[in-house]
Amino acid sequence: QLQASGGGLVQAGDSLRLSCAASGNTFSNYAVGWFRQAPGKEREFVAGISRSGSSTDYADSAKGRFTISRDNAKNTVYLEMNSLKPEDTAVYYCAGKWIKFYIGIVYYRSQSYDLWGQGTQVTVSS
Repeated sequence: QLQASGGGLVQAGDSLRLSCAASGNTFSNYAVGWFRQAPGKEREFVAGISRSGSSTDYADSAKGRFTISRDNAKNTVYLEMNSLKPEDTAVYYCAGKWIKFYIGIVYYRSQSYDLWGQGTQVTVSS
């Protein structure tokens, strides 16, 4: 089970830190991705981190503003979001993909992931 939290209503330029906590799973065995879905739009990749934590990648819209990180001791992955814009408004989901061998790979397609959290709403006002 994955639990996403940390969303809220903020103003443009503010920051938020989202958390994705895993229960019942050894999160260190998973690559993790953050996705978001705005009303009327498709779910899109935001950021991903490999199982090892050695690789991260971001959507162009997130590069330079968002940082994904993981704390395996806490079974938690974070998404630090800075300089938020109104277009970042969406429901944010975290997802996990169990990895046996390819510990340094970031996965971009939602279909690649096995576990999903329930989503947390981020609303950025202008």
